[in-house]
Formats: sequence, C-alpha cells, structure tokens
Amino acid sequence: MHEAREVAVLRYGHRPGRDDRMTTHVGLTARALGADRVVFPDNAGQSAETVRDITDRFGGPFAVELRGDQKAIVRGWEGVVVHLTMYGERVQDVEEEIREAVGLPDAAESPTTPRDLLVVVGGEKVPWALYERADFNVGVTNQPHSEVAGLAVFLDRLFEGAELDREWDDADRKVIPEPTGKTVVDADEGDDGPD
Repeated sequence: MHEAREVAVLRYGHRPGRDDRMTTHVGLTARALGADRVVFPDNAGQSAETVRDITDRFGGPFAVELRGDQKAIVRGWEGVVVHLTMYGERVQDVEEEIREAVGLPDAAESPTTPRDLLVVVGGEKVPWALYERADFNVGVTNQPHSEVAGLAVFLDRLFEGAELDREWDDADRKVIPEPTGKTVVDADEGDDGPD
C-alpha cells in the first residue's frame, strides 16, 4: 500500500490457547487497515494460517511470518519503532510526529526520506527494554482496552483514513457493501453484485 516503505506489525508474545483469537485478530486488523505484513511468534501457527487463508481469499498483498526472535527483530529494526501501550503518549499528540518520522506524504512541508515502521502490539507483559527501544510509546485512550482496538485506531490515524479505500489484488471474493444483508461475490463480478 505504501511507496518505498514498509509498515510491519509485530505481535509480541503469544500464549497458546489463551491468545489464539486475539493474535489472529491482530493479524486481520493489520491486513485490513494498511500494514504490509504481520510477524507472529513461532508458536502462533494457527493464527498465521488463518490470516494467510483470508489473504488468499480476499486479496493482498499481505505477508505473514512466524519468528521466534522477537527481541532481535525489535532490537535490529532500522526504521521507526512504535510500541502500542496504554501507558504511552496520547496518539493524538504524536501522530503527526510519527507520520513525519516515517516520511508519509503530506506529513511535513519538507517530507523526510521514507523509513520502515514497526508497530509492536504486546500479547503479554512486555520487557522494559521494549519501552526503552521504541521511538514512540503510544497510548490509545490511556485506558484498559483491547490491543486490537488500539492497533485499529493507530493505523487509521497514521494513514488518515486512506487505508479504507485500498484496492486488493488477486482476490477470489469481495464483500458488496449494503445497508442490510451479507453479500460476498466472486471478485470478478461487478460492484452491483449477483443478478
């Protein structure tokens, strides 16, 4: 979705059995709201398969990875690291600074060189070193809430709603927006839906 930059979401930690649905929803939200890929812990294979299946059916591009070296990913990231935490700075106070840091269009009068962005979403207690390594610790509402909701709000504010008009490549299916009903059609059918 982005020119010359990558937006990746890292699900930091996963407790099998307890976090399966939430981890899957982190991946689905990342995909639907503009990220280029999600990185899951290596013990979240079922979540990875579900997100890959949705991407195969509803389009991409979107990559899903399983990695066991989460600390190393954060430590070695060469772009901007945003850690979503309810204890962070208010998203509305830092969103423009983050857009400038990654070089998103219209973020500044003289835009910076595009830089990759890693958005870290914790699945369990994260180490203090992550707070220290992050370029931005960002809170959505500074109240207890779902990490999926926090990710959704953050990505929408980052992209200023532009992600909602994304076109999907290689989709087998698409949803036809309508006030009532649930219509899913083959992707090659017109926007009017089935006859």
